[in-house]
Amino acid sequence: MASTPNGLARIETHGAKTKKHENGICHDDSSAPVRAQTIDELHSLQRKRSAPTTPIKDGASSPFAAALSEEERQRQQLQSISASLASLTRETGPKVVRGDPARKGEAAAKGAPSPHPQPVHHHHPHVTPTIAVSDSSLKFTHVLYNLSPAELYEQAIKYEKGSFITSTGALATLSGAKTGRSPRDKRIVKDEASAQELWWGKGSPNIEMDEHTFLTNRERAVDYLNSLDKVFVNDQFLNWDTENRIKVRIISARAYHSLFMHNMCIRPTEEELEEFGTPDFTIYNAGQFPCNRYTHYMTSSTSVDINLARREMVILGTQYAGEMKKGLFGVMHYLMPRRGILSLHSGCNMGKQGDVALFFGLSGTGKTTLSTDHNRLLIGDDEHCWSDTGVSNIEGGCYAKCIDLSQEKEPDICNAIKFGTVLENVVFDEHTREVDYTDKSVTENTRAAYPIEYIPNAKIPCVGPHPKNVILLACDAFGVLPPVSKLNLPQTMYHFISGYTALVAGTEDGIKEPQATFSACFGAAFIMLHPTKYAAMLAEKMQKYGATGWLVNTGWSGGRYGVGKRIRLPYTRKIIDAIHSGELLTANYKKTEVFGLEIPTEIDGVPSEILDPINTWTDKGAYKETLLKLAGLFKKNFEVFANYKIGGDSSLTDKILAAGPNF
Repeated sequence: MASTPNGLARIETHGAKTKKHENGICHDDSSAPVRAQTIDELHSLQRKRSAPTTPIKDGASSPFAAALSEEERQRQQLQSISASLASLTRETGPKVVRGDPARKGEAAAKGAPSPHPQPVHHHHPHVTPTIAVSDSSLKFTHVLYNLSPAELYEQAIKYEKGSFITSTGALATLSGAKTGRSPRDKRIVKDEASAQELWWGKGSPNIEMDEHTFLTNRERAVDYLNSLDKVFVNDQFLNWDTENRIKVRIISARAYHSLFMHNMCIRPTEEELEEFGTPDFTIYNAGQFPCNRYTHYMTSSTSVDINLARREMVILGTQYAGEMKKGLFGVMHYLMPRRGILSLHSGCNMGKQGDVALFFGLSGTGKTTLSTDHNRLLIGDDEHCWSDTGVSNIEGGCYAKCIDLSQEKEPDICNAIKFGTVLENVVFDEHTREVDYTDKSVTENTRAAYPIEYIPNAKIPCVGPHPKNVILLACDAFGVLPPVSKLNLPQTMYHFISGYTALVAGTEDGIKEPQATFSACFGAAFIMLHPTKYAAMLAEKMQKYGATGWLVNTGWSGGRYGVGKRIRLPYTRKIIDAIHSGELLTANYKKTEVFGLEIPTEIDGVPSEILDPINTWTDKGAYKETLLKLAGLFKKNFEVFANYKIGGDSSLTDKILAAGPNF
């Protein structure tokens, strides 16, 4: 054995095999030195590049052209993002570079692009630019592009106060002063085209603003985002129907917002990102920065603005993430009907035989509970499209209410609240981080946003054939609507436009009584066109593809709230099962008075006496009085739709009106 200069025997770690090597045993744990010259470079070796994806089942795949070089692909992405962030008063977009500014050494070690990209020339033909140098134009904006949930967790916990990991692994966040949407602060640019196409005036959720005011707010948002050291950029899709999907870009200042949209939109594969190109629609979320209240059309420091011509949305003065989700839903309510595709605020599931059902219903009607069925696949819980090829989910995730959530009531939602899920405004134990879903200290509107694949029986891709059943849910606290009614097409349109349910509200003297609530198309806050247009498209598709309409009451029987009792959930489930199985298509029916609804005389597993509500009321006079009261509320609500004409023709509206209550 050779010796070293100090006389000690040299330890041989390489060379001829020893007896121990031959026996398969080696005590030598040495290895080649790491390929790093600095600690930052060593840390960079710890992480290899990947892109977040939505899992694709059923063997779905699509060919893509030969990939660009990594350097060229990143250069094109940065050019596109710079163009998105371009001010309207400057000739070029901001200087952007990929990576976290807090990890500059690591970025260099990983061979990141030079922090001196060529500025993108982005001209604005509608505006006369005033070319000026500003502080923001002299700095670089770091772009955190399509980060993974793990990376976004790190950003949120390190930089965003109020971000914590809960005991189940979800990210708990706060949305600031706003814990819900601000519908009175939402504006749509009214130009020559939108003035003709959109629904304006009494009853409409669309509040107008002009182009100049939108551009003023856009400039304010862009300037704010460009003043930051870093912004989060998500390039994602809407609509699982690949022939009609929309490319969306979300630019935001918070990791919370980026993770929320990562979950709610459809996550592209790495190959799809290479082909992404220019987005079809862009959101500028500068919600931490207020709008200027002295700007025309502004009524508060919050403004959520949509410009359909520019395909842009600007958010100022609210950090509530739901504004992005519902803002895009509104945009889909405009874009899809232009393609002959019906956009729907509904749940959707599919049976083992391929039978699809749509569920419409306002809060408290049981839409989530009844559309979540372990015997059926979930296509989606909230937003869908119905095209000539079938139904498709618009989103890539679910946005579930968490108030009073329990494992017993909603096991699927509870199990989905794990790593990657965003929990908004919940309260948790400061030591164990266990969430108390009954605590309303921050807000009653606590929410969980998670990818749809977190639901075990989700159908991925989230598409299905044409629906067989269209189920309109109402929680009738007046207790006069039947548990189930079969609707003809005019009745389906009437009740779809009405979007009825009844809440239980307290009066000044403490007595609780039913209060009728109507929301056109079961989502009035999000629709862009007149409700009759959506109803006509729904009836057309139902007739073309053979779908049947149903009105299901999940509310009271035997009297109004406080007198009668709520219809038992097992009975409602039996009714839904009978709809799915086709049993109710062959049942015997009779017609009710006033509303003229067709009600079955018998359903397996449901007491026959409750199928006609008059049978369950002991005071028949009170029943008739309450029935007429509700019918009057329906008629009053429908007055705003009564004079609508399609192409100068009122015949469709007349037919729909005739399908309402008559007394």
